[in-house]
Amino acid sequence: MVPWHRLNGQTWWMLGVICLASCLVLGHTAFAANTKTAPDLGPTMRFVVVRSSAPGCEPTCPEWISAEGSIEAGTPALFKRTLKALGSRKLPVVVDSPGGNVEAALALGRLLRKNKLDIAVGKTRFTGCQPDAEDCKENDGNAARHFGNAYASGAICNSACPLMFAGGIRRVVGQWAYLGVHQITTTYIRTKLQYRTTYRVVRGKKKILSKKIVGRKNAGSYKTYEMSKSVEKRLAAYLKEMGVDRGVLETMKNTPASSIQQLAPYDMLQAKLVTSLDAVDLLTAPTLCSTDPVAANCREIPALAGDVVAYAKPAPAAPVEPQTAQRADVGDMRFVLVRGRSFLCDPNCPEWISAEGTISAQTPERLRQLLDTIGDRRLPVVINSPGGDVLGALAVGRLIRERKLDVAVARTDFIGCEPDKADCTAQDGVYVGLTIDASGECGAACPIMLAGGVRRLVGPRAQLTVHSMGLEQRVKTYLKDMAVGPGLLVAMQSVPASRHRQLEPDMMLKVGLTTGLESVDEFTGPTICKSEPTPENCRVVSTSEVQAEAPVKL
Repeated sequence: MVPWHRLNGQTWWMLGVICLASCLVLGHTAFAANTKTAPDLGPTMRFVVVRSSAPGCEPTCPEWISAEGSIEAGTPALFKRTLKALGSRKLPVVVDSPGGNVEAALALGRLLRKNKLDIAVGKTRFTGCQPDAEDCKENDGNAARHFGNAYASGAICNSACPLMFAGGIRRVVGQWAYLGVHQITTTYIRTKLQYRTTYRVVRGKKKILSKKIVGRKNAGSYKTYEMSKSVEKRLAAYLKEMGVDRGVLETMKNTPASSIQQLAPYDMLQAKLVTSLDAVDLLTAPTLCSTDPVAANCREIPALAGDVVAYAKPAPAAPVEPQTAQRADVGDMRFVLVRGRSFLCDPNCPEWISAEGTISAQTPERLRQLLDTIGDRRLPVVINSPGGDVLGALAVGRLIRERKLDVAVARTDFIGCEPDKADCTAQDGVYVGLTIDASGECGAACPIMLAGGVRRLVGPRAQLTVHSMGLEQRVKTYLKDMAVGPGLLVAMQSVPASRHRQLEPDMMLKVGLTTGLESVDEFTGPTICKSEPTPENCRVVSTSEVQAEAPVKL
């Protein structure tokens, strides 16, 4: 008989787990709290399809995928499920993430590239049903589950997130969002294995028949904070595959895991990590759906067509009376003081005057009252208006020129406290916000007001439209006084009052309506206060004031 033997043995195995964890995230706490493997990065990333809730965009509005939270091992599977539900639709991804699992981030990046999706760093402010509301019925009947607005201020893409981000076709961050990298943290988990071996002895020699693990026990772990050669090789190959320069990887290696290195916009552009200096509005602005052809992420919902607010058709103009173009959903123009908010500028940030709404006969006096409150300070005016009263536009334009103010077309997106809310009180009369030129409009009589600026800017993604309005002689004299060429008036007179014509940037520059091709960021960008000489609209506030102005929740 040949003897059979079983031996119980034990051995040691080591499992290497690679993860990236951000420790410094714009003031947010991201430190480990009694964990053995990785810091607590907050909720796991969730994916939500969002439809823009911007006023006036229905029935055709842009949509996007909101991706917010930490990247975990199961995140790619969740993303695949979202893409499967969308079918052939290609929606941009708006991401806000502190980082997480490297392997999962690489998988997400490859999914983005495989499906040819764009990506932007940004947050989504939801209206109506929130992503975590299971039984919400507020949006029932609207043909979309979630509505909201995308914005850049305070959004982050740190640690492993930039690896996911690199997979996008078009990749944008902008000046108001934050993208940061650092060294990889590798956690090695030691596991004690117990196993049973079955063997038999043949002619004095042991022959193993089977080996089976019968027990596992955690034997502790340890971390390393340097990238191994094998990991470096894999990441270098991935970034090369995505068309991103190796400099991004070098910055990761040179930044301690306990820190975070923010990449500046121009550095990201040079390294090909971003494809332009634009922000999230490039992919989510409602104006994307008013172009021909419309953007791929625009979707028409005919059932909501009744909600569309059209331009009111003006009555026939009398020979000496001006026509006005107004929108029923836009109130009279209001002026408020706004201060930019960004880690790139605090405590010395730009300020401006937000001018939004329909121009009326009372508009000049309202602006004069606000200017009286700021004394000799010359703040740029950021205007967003569908038009309105021609005489009011002439008067406010002359007031702007008298005070030697600059003007740009853009929308002001307020953070936390909005002027239209009854319970909103601005800190020392100054609101907090950021400017978005992609959602800005200046129509009908608004270009007349714009012409009063000393420097006048309309960004390439803002819209400026004209049509005939009456009072030709008075408008002609005014434009001549403002050094605007006769071509603008010719363009106005060539379009009936019931229609409108959008002017291209080159055309506006040619006729002298604009003084440059720059966008509103020339006046309100967070980095302008670092230039020499410092612009007049920059103001230093103390740290306590900055904290007092900060909203409790974005």
